[in-house]
Amino acid sequence: MKIRVSGKTDIGLERANNEDYFSFCPDLTKRKWNYSSNEYVKIGRLGAISIVADGMGGANAGEIASTIAVETIKGKLSRSILLSSIDTEYKVRSCLLEFIKKANNAILKHIETDPDTIGMGTTIVILWILHNKAFIAWCGDSRCYVFNPKYGLKCLTKDHSYVQELIDRGAMSVKESYKSPDNCIITRCIGDRDVSAEPEIVVYNIQRHDQFLLCSDGLSAYCKDNAIEHVYYNKYLNVTDCCNALVDLAIKSGGRDNITVLCISTIDDDEVKIPFNLWNEITRQIKMLWFKLLNVWNLEV
Repeated sequence: MKIRVSGKTDIGLERANNEDYFSFCPDLTKRKWNYSSNEYVKIGRLGAISIVADGMGGANAGEIASTIAVETIKGKLSRSILLSSIDTEYKVRSCLLEFIKKANNAILKHIETDPDTIGMGTTIVILWILHNKAFIAWCGDSRCYVFNPKYGLKCLTKDHSYVQELIDRGAMSVKESYKSPDNCIITRCIGDRDVSAEPEIVVYNIQRHDQFLLCSDGLSAYCKDNAIEHVYYNKYLNVTDCCNALVDLAIKSGGRDNITVLCISTIDDDEVKIPFNLWNEITRQIKMLWFKLLNVWNLEV
């Protein structure tokens, strides 16, 4: 399998600083972090990692928490002894749990040495592509989506948030959640002494032409899933264009928070590019017509 990654972060229109932080490595055997290229990179035996963290709280120290979390995980990944025998799903899960535990401990240790940062923490979402599977671990409301031109957009994570709990109880609709003043309240993160940093982990079997999206809630809390899907149907053939368009979408939706987007495109080893497929193109055209009709009818997308 080959992969291409594009990432972008933006301060947004209302925040004084950017507390988001991201990093990615398309081939862990080469350890080249944030390596971006117009060409697809063949994934090695250790797979590919993408990480997004959304920091918060503590005397404007959210950016410290998110940076500590991501850099701690990168440090764990740089030790080859941990990666020499990642050959079972159980071992991958164990590694992800260990990564997040170490990141949590590193933030708590920093708080001990710098009391001014008490209250800081961060969400985290990690995508590890390995053995033709996507392993996703997360704490908080940063998300992972998968898009396929044949099947559309699907969210693979479920927010650890107060609003999500209201939705689960039937006390709030998904549509109402986008306008809720409580949609920034999370119920789980890393760096919180009072709440366990236990992540959730899901495993997804990668299908041909799948594209993954990692994002902070600067995108997902303000832009509906079908609006994100609309961007993908327009831009999915170029991950950089898609990444830029998603950030622009969040800014046009108000830009009330920091925005971070990582777009990851997968492709089979024997392909040079995503080939033209009549069924995919017909699906795309039908979807685009539907979105245009919604706009004409002044319905929200």
